[in-house]
Amino acid sequence: MEEDNKLIEERREKLKALRANGNAYPNDFRKSDMASALHAAHGAKSKDDLEKAKPGAVVAGRMVLKRVMGKASFATLQDGSGRIQTYITSEIQGYEDFKHWDLGDLVGVEGHVFKTMKGELTVHAAKIRLLAKALRPLPEKFHGLTDHEARYRQRYVDLIVNPQAREVFLRRSRIIESLRDVLREEGYLEVETPMMQPIPGGAAARPFRTHHNALDMELFLRIAPELYLKRLVVGGIERVFEINRNFRNEGISTRHNPEFTMLEWYCAYEDWNYMMALTEKLVRTAAGVPQVQYQGKTLELAKPFARVAIPDAIRQQGIQGDLRDRSFLSRELNRLKVEHRDEQGWGALQLMLFETVAEKHLVQPTFITDFPAEVSPLARRRDSDPELTDRFELFIDAKEVANGFSELNDPEDQAARFLEQAKAKESGDQEAMYYDADYIRALEYGLPPTAGAGLGVDRLVMLLTDSPSIRDVILFPHMRPEAGG
Repeated sequence: MEEDNKLIEERREKLKALRANGNAYPNDFRKSDMASALHAAHGAKSKDDLEKAKPGAVVAGRMVLKRVMGKASFATLQDGSGRIQTYITSEIQGYEDFKHWDLGDLVGVEGHVFKTMKGELTVHAAKIRLLAKALRPLPEKFHGLTDHEARYRQRYVDLIVNPQAREVFLRRSRIIESLRDVLREEGYLEVETPMMQPIPGGAAARPFRTHHNALDMELFLRIAPELYLKRLVVGGIERVFEINRNFRNEGISTRHNPEFTMLEWYCAYEDWNYMMALTEKLVRTAAGVPQVQYQGKTLELAKPFARVAIPDAIRQQGIQGDLRDRSFLSRELNRLKVEHRDEQGWGALQLMLFETVAEKHLVQPTFITDFPAEVSPLARRRDSDPELTDRFELFIDAKEVANGFSELNDPEDQAARFLEQAKAKESGDQEAMYYDADYIRALEYGLPPTAGAGLGVDRLVMLLTDSPSIRDVILFPHMRPEAGG
């Protein structure tokens, strides 16, 4: 730390001298070439061909390597696409100043492209400019940040020094575009629905609260867009989707961030089987390959995803008995030291038992089905067994990646389930849903038979980029305040 402070002070002195000579942060330099484009255009050309043609180039970027060798020097600039070497000689104006520039400084170079004796594509500088002085030194001489907390807090430094971090976020952007492309090809319309809602709904989660001063009313950051998207289906937008942020006032872990990105989509006149097939297509298309490596495991994405009912997943772990018998389920949970409440029915206890004994074994892509109605307040009851719903969750590497179902479109059944949720909230369940009278009114106008699903974008990106933590795929994850900050 003391060494860093000394270096920062030395750089501040250099900045003071720059200010004395004019504008230390000019904004009149315009680059025309990216590093990657130069490599693509000229990388395969011979040294002699480049020497004859002398193609011009105007580049700019952060100086990440520098070798001063008397009357000639090399510097490597890093821009948003990659790196390009530059060659600077004492013949050009400002060479003596250049020798005192620091790693991390932003530099502009105008010149022509050639190849060195070693065959490295290089820009021979005719003009050089210091565009922005970096007052803080980059860490560890560009070997990268290794401290994870520092990487997350100072993502700007992480992106400078860790190429793999930049690649993760480039891949994230391509994955999201892939999701959009698939849904657009299927005829879906992209929309935006409210982030601040008077009644939070669409999921069982604890919301963030805020206050609107002008209206003097309490508002909530949304936990899901579901109820608004289904209002749009009522209104006649029969295929609709949204990719945006959800907010849940819950814990932080390698799988959870209080602010996260979700894709939700709804389709009229389809059911949960259609949704499982489309979910599988979305994941497979985003991956672009038949299998991916994730934390030492090979995940098979080309094969049809398995489909397993909750009771079967529990029995596969050696638990035999009546999985709708609340007393049996309670004894099993007590044996496993899992807390549960007297007011919870067999459906809630069965799901808790599944989450405790079976979920961790779902490594390969698996659709889990047969969710009890008690834990699925927005899903349609199964015609053959009203105690169950036509609902699924997709698990990959024991992570819930997607959740979908045939939507409940019976307004009276929905109102009754909202009332059950309201009773649970009164009993202390902070994640239970609110009663949404306007949504019931929308259903009373008629929601067609509809299927819907939500897919966790961050978790999907984790899996497809071999990232162990959700913080690795969110540019600015939430963190505890810095000590002394």
